[in-house]
Amino acid sequence: MHSIGIDIGGTKIAGALVSDDGRILDEVRQPTPAEDPAAIMDLVVAMIERLRSGNEVIAAGVAAAGFIDADQSTVYYAPNINWRHEPFRDQLRERVDLDVTIDNDANAAGWAEFRFGVAREAHHMTMLTIGTGVGGAVVTGDRLLRGGFGTAGELGHLRIVPEGLPCGCGARGCIEQYGSGRALLRMANEIADAGGIGLGLAAARERAGALTGGVLAELITEHDPGALHALRQLGGWLGQACASLSAVLDPELFVFGGGVAIAGDLLLDPVRESYLAHLPARGYHPEPRFAVAKLNNHAGVVGAADLARIHAATS
Repeated sequence: MHSIGIDIGGTKIAGALVSDDGRILDEVRQPTPAEDPAAIMDLVVAMIERLRSGNEVIAAGVAAAGFIDADQSTVYYAPNINWRHEPFRDQLRERVDLDVTIDNDANAAGWAEFRFGVAREAHHMTMLTIGTGVGGAVVTGDRLLRGGFGTAGELGHLRIVPEGLPCGCGARGCIEQYGSGRALLRMANEIADAGGIGLGLAAARERAGALTGGVLAELITEHDPGALHALRQLGGWLGQACASLSAVLDPELFVFGGGVAIAGDLLLDPVRESYLAHLPARGYHPEPRFAVAKLNNHAGVVGAADLARIHAATS
């Protein structure tokens, strides 16, 4: 039985018809009217109706960045969309006459990797999505960890530097300020300013007018010394965070998604090195594997659809 996944981002909304084995059968995309919740609802309804037309669909799942309650029904807070305690599931269900769930976008992406991607053989997985910020998802004992109020897995706000850099969440020293794409650009600019191995970064910055994610990705691919040094710094912070997470969650696999993860082993090698350097009681228990996510931009819709299908089948 098919299900529908909708991934609401700050700039675009993606929708897909997904089979029960995780294959995308049809998909649509539209810009996000981020300041207008009513327009977002209208767009999601139109996408669902478009994707279900002529197909047998059991449920629809919506993924969005933000805090979602444990019942997968209410958006407590969405940072990029004007939602505050939005009863999105009930509103949507009234309009589409389907079983509907809503979930955090990182949870949906992590679940997709666990079910159909690089973590298919794992039972305990921790995923970090390295984009503009840092998202997270935790699967333990084959179940997605939601917590008592539904907001578990906000791994980007693990504090790793006491009184460190201020974070948009209001705290200081969060991993998001040291292990995100935004942090990588900050580190690269600092290296460029210092000269030395940063001369290639400085030259690229002058040519492009600014260091961007695309410019930095090209330099990393070309093995520019300054760009690789920035990536190693990023990996060092992420490895330190993983060591702390391992002490609590004990996953058998860490998965890295998001745009920065396309660097592959250039990112994973310093992550592993730093992880081992910070791991408590190293050598006295098995060490986890580290891997790059497989499903990339489709993970959100696939995970949202599968979570909705499971909810409909068990409720």
